[in-house]
Order: sequence, then structure tokens, then C-alpha cells
Amino acid sequence: MITAAQMRAARALLGIDQRQLAELSGVSLPTIQRMEASEGNVRGVVDTLTKVIEAFDRAGVTLLGENASSPGGGRGVRLKERASPSPTASGPS
Repeated sequence: MITAAQMRAARALLGIDQRQLAELSGVSLPTIQRMEASEGNVRGVVDTLTKVIEAFDRAGVTLLGENASSPGGGRGVRLKERASPSPTASGPS
């Protein structure tokens, strides 16, 4: 699975816009826009998701699933699991 946030982050790492991603993946611009506007995991036709993931891979971006290890070298970014605020943390006293 890929999330909308991963798509936006991957584009940012590559320095490309939605139109360029559409061209690289062979997916229409409105589809890319719809995918990135979704919340959480991107839903769509498996073939379309595969095209986008493969385009990122060809461009040098590896998308990591939750709890997946990073087998390759290179730089990267990973979002930590968000910690729930503690009930006693009400701000500065």
C-alpha cells in the first residue's frame, strides 16, 4: 500500500510536480491529484498504483511500508509512529 502522504513526500524528494509524476507513471493528472487528495492509504486500481510505485522506483525513491526494513543504501525519510499525548501533558505551567 501507498499513502497520499508518501506520494507527496516522494514527489518532494524528487523535486517534481503532479504533472511530472503523471508523465513518469503514465497515469492521468486527475488520477494523481485524486490519489494525493485521499486520506490514509491510496485506493485505486492495482495497475494504476503499480505504475506510480514503479515510476518512483525508476526515479530512485523506495517507498517503505510500516515496519519494513530499508534494504538499500542512500538517504531517506521515515515517519515515526505518532505517540498519543499523555493525559498529564497540558502544556507549560
